[in-house]
Amino acid sequence: MYRIIACDLDETLLDDEGNVPTHVRDAVAAARERGTRFVLATGRPFVSAHRTLEQLDLLGRAGEYVISFNGGVITENSDERPLTTCSLDPATAETLYERGVEWGLCMHVYTLDEVHVYNYLPEERAYIEGRMSIYETFETTLDFLREKGERVVKLLYMSLDAERLRAAERELAAEGVTEGLDVCYSSNRYLEFNAPGVNKGVGLLELARRLGVPREQTMAIGDNSNDMAMISAAGLGVAVANATSETKAVADYVCRRTNNEGAVAEAIERFVLGA
Repeated sequence: MYRIIACDLDETLLDDEGNVPTHVRDAVAAARERGTRFVLATGRPFVSAHRTLEQLDLLGRAGEYVISFNGGVITENSDERPLTTCSLDPATAETLYERGVEWGLCMHVYTLDEVHVYNYLPEERAYIEGRMSIYETFETTLDFLREKGERVVKLLYMSLDAERLRAAERELAAEGVTEGLDVCYSSNRYLEFNAPGVNKGVGLLELARRLGVPREQTMAIGDNSNDMAMISAAGLGVAVANATSETKAVADYVCRRTNNEGAVAEAIERFVLGA
């Protein structure tokens, strides 16, 4: 029996309109009735998962959890109290930010409670609308956060040009800026910089440890490189049909369905409900 299912949101659980398909909601409810916890695992902050939690009847539920910031923060749903936290080294965050400004990239800067976006491109506005609240910034350094005593939990670059992101990753690595960081891609548009040792796999195993659940009784479902550590760490790793080839390669099972077709329901029906 799988006692924890950790599931990515965008391009995995959610359809392209940002909603949980009805038959996926039904499958999640049926799994929960059998004693399986359904845990959202996202690169975004906890608060951005409110709408999805509400659709799954998990908002405010005691004994239910969200893994956010790519595994860096685990939150209990009832009081929204972080059980774990993380942050980037301030000097590293500043260097990443200033290089992003220099390259004219769109950037997201995450604190524990807020998301600040620099160079908020129209295509990014269209994608983000309805997913999470944004504070647009025009600041060219992170002084505006330091002055408030805020620490950067995570920072990412956004571009629809994958090669532009890969070139940025290569240049930063060659300069030693990202040494030790957990660097990954998500949503076919983001290059994410996480603190050392922060990934969804670590977050899943830490939650399982706290709940006394053996690794073998965990399942993880995802679509992109920021899900690969989680898929590899879980007792059963699942990739949706629209996942990247690299993600499919580390999965134990690849769904026939895409996120829009209810891939998560397929996985739950096959491995939890026995349908």
